[in-house]
Amino acid sequence: MKIHPHPVSILAVGSMAFDTVQTPSGKADAVLGGSVNYFSVAASFYAPVQVVGVVGEDFPKTHLSWLSERKIDVTGVQVVRGKTFHWVGSYDQNLSEAKTLSTALNVFEHFDPRLGESHRKSHYVFLANIDPVLQQSVLDQVESPKLVACDSMNFWIAGKPEELKRTLKRVDILSVNEVEAQLLSGHRNIIKAAELIRAMGPAVVIIKRGEYGAMLFTPAGTFIAPAFPVQSVVDPTGAGDSFAGAFMGFLAEAGADRKMADESPHEWERLLRRAVLAGCVMASFTVEDFSLHRLMRLESDELVARQHALISMITI
Repeated sequence: MKIHPHPVSILAVGSMAFDTVQTPSGKADAVLGGSVNYFSVAASFYAPVQVVGVVGEDFPKTHLSWLSERKIDVTGVQVVRGKTFHWVGSYDQNLSEAKTLSTALNVFEHFDPRLGESHRKSHYVFLANIDPVLQQSVLDQVESPKLVACDSMNFWIAGKPEELKRTLKRVDILSVNEVEAQLLSGHRNIIKAAELIRAMGPAVVIIKRGEYGAMLFTPAGTFIAPAFPVQSVVDPTGAGDSFAGAFMGFLAEAGADRKMADESPHEWERLLRRAVLAGCVMASFTVEDFSLHRLMRLESDELVARQHALISMITI
């Protein structure tokens, strides 16, 4: 898996949370969640990660210690008075979409990402699903990133469309699901939607399609990656964030950046496609258990074996 001998770290900014989730497989109460946690753990299989986030006094120190053991720098995590962000949701039998039952932003409501010196020098930046105003604030603070990717959601697309468009002008890669892509573009056809979104700024658009995998849209064309088939889906929460983590981690490990699009376009395209496959594989592990429990047990040899298996499934 090692392509680049000295992968530089990835800066990830987003939510750290507790999740309470009900699925047909059961219920998990106040387990570790949040976009940046899923992202950073997935990315850490490939490259070191620096996290900037906020948690309350109720966030167990054991969680931060465990993240630290995984090449995840948590010195940028603010621990402030109050309670940690807590999301409560459920899935029906088809597991296709989460129903939010309650959201308690708590300390996350006043999150103001302040970057330290090492954060500002990051070459790889991932802006998780947060207010686009905060995403721009992060971009104002980083010095010379080689590659910037971001995520968003319906809440921001509908509530702060102009701010989100300002963010999109400054990023290289956008990762959203089908519904979000349709809402952002105003077009139901997914091919046209991706074209319209790319015109907003990001040269690369990834549309996540859950159990159907993901679609990659670049100046070179379209790549369709299947999801890795798993026998039992327990909890889809965090699958998209872990997809993004593996995707960015793979590119950071390879030393890929936006300059490759002009200097080595064929290699750039190849790495993007391999990164999408890496994301699909990582997401397939995430859904096999609640919270990050499956990723906590995941070994590198399992990850490599499943990557080879997926590639063999799509190779003639």
